Amino acid sequence: MSEVDVAIVGGGLSGLSLAWRLQQSAPQYSVVLLEASDRLGGNITTQVAEGFVWELGPNSFAPTPALLQLIAELGLQSELIRGDRHLPRYIYWRGHLYPLEPTRPLALATSNLLSPWGKVRAALGALGFVPPYLGSGDESVHSFFRRHLGQEVAERLVAPFVSGVYAGDPQQLSAAAAFRRIAQLEKLGGGLIAGALRLRRQQAPKPKPPTGVQMRPGELGSFKEGLAVLPRAIAQQLKAPIHLQTPVQEITPESKGGYLLRSGEQTWHARSVVLATPAYQTAELVAPFQPAIARVLATIPYPTVACVVLAYPVGLGRSVRPGFGVLIPRGQGIRTLGTIWSSCLFPQRTPAGWQVFTSFIGGATDPDLASLSEEAIVQQVQQDLSRLLDLPAAKARLLGMKVWRRAIPQYIVGYPEQWQQVTHALSQTPGLFLCSNYAEGVALGDRVEHGNRTAAAVAAYLSGGQP
Repeated sequence: MSEVDVAIVGGGLSGLSLAWRLQQSAPQYSVVLLEASDRLGGNITTQVAEGFVWELGPNSFAPTPALLQLIAELGLQSELIRGDRHLPRYIYWRGHLYPLEPTRPLALATSNLLSPWGKVRAALGALGFVPPYLGSGDESVHSFFRRHLGQEVAERLVAPFVSGVYAGDPQQLSAAAAFRRIAQLEKLGGGLIAGALRLRRQQAPKPKPPTGVQMRPGELGSFKEGLAVLPRAIAQQLKAPIHLQTPVQEITPESKGGYLLRSGEQTWHARSVVLATPAYQTAELVAPFQPAIARVLATIPYPTVACVVLAYPVGLGRSVRPGFGVLIPRGQGIRTLGTIWSSCLFPQRTPAGWQVFTSFIGGATDPDLASLSEEAIVQQVQQDLSRLLDLPAAKARLLGMKVWRRAIPQYIVGYPEQWQQVTHALSQTPGLFLCSNYAEGVALGDRVEHGNRTAAAVAAYLSGGQP
């Protein structure tokens, strides 16, 4: 049996960033990282072939202080690439592509995506002319934005965004959980704009980014050889032992304190355990000794989502201004949720003469996708791109596709209250910590920040303080 201070179960970005932060800030504690699969990185799935670099999971990241700090500490500044922040995001609505300028939010006032009344309704709501929420308990994303900004914004802007980020249904997702920062603005009073101004005055100045890792607001980042560079660099520089193909089958609290972990014939005794695993796996591990946590986590849905990456010769397709990609609201006769124009976002990762499109299909609003074959899914995406961008299916070159049977956790209505139950149960279970995307956000920056906070809590616990 091996004795360690911290056992981290799960080698995705959550577990890796947590292990790295412990190494940086609390090197006196021994750590082991246990990963069930034969690779690290979790959903990060970069592929490289014949000059193409593409992703079958997350595609890019928005800069956060914690993520930029991690990049600097790992010495990855020279590998960082940035997408053009001026690239428009397109919305497909009633047969037309409407560009939205990320750096010019007021340009929406001149867009034909919203009707004149839709624009007036959105402006009034943003200024604080908002009907009160008459429901009881948690409010859905759709209800929140319809109440604040009107039906058109909720249907034509928010719904496709929710599909693109969460593969979710805005009528099922919790606004307080999925849009935590925006939902908090209402509590500050005066509408979303006034709330944002009040919040900005209350917040402490943001720390300056590390030297050599400058990214401007609105920029999206990745690496020359794809997002897999990040988990690979962490793993290479970690001093803690990493065990791949080591699924933890059992965790047992010990009367003398700490936990016994078993994987096949191997066992570890750990003073603390961090579960950086999906909710459904975490539920199975904690059910024998903490059923209250297991009951909540077992109910978190993970819809099926497929990622399809297609390349076409340059010169084909509709003549539109290059953009970041296109999102498609439901009800438009297009099954694909959204498509990233990968060769526009990171042109240095596509050979000359080609254009690459990364599409996502499925999600909470399309559960039937799970029954389709991979071939049928690819054909559907090709048909959708033909309709969206006039790209001929016969000219498509399939770079890769992956069906994620359990893709993204859904923060459904009622989630904040359920999470309070989990938090209470954790307070009764000393030395057990949860660090995964079902808890603190699905973006890569969220994962790194959550890993940092969890590392601080673990170190405080081990030193005899309160986590």
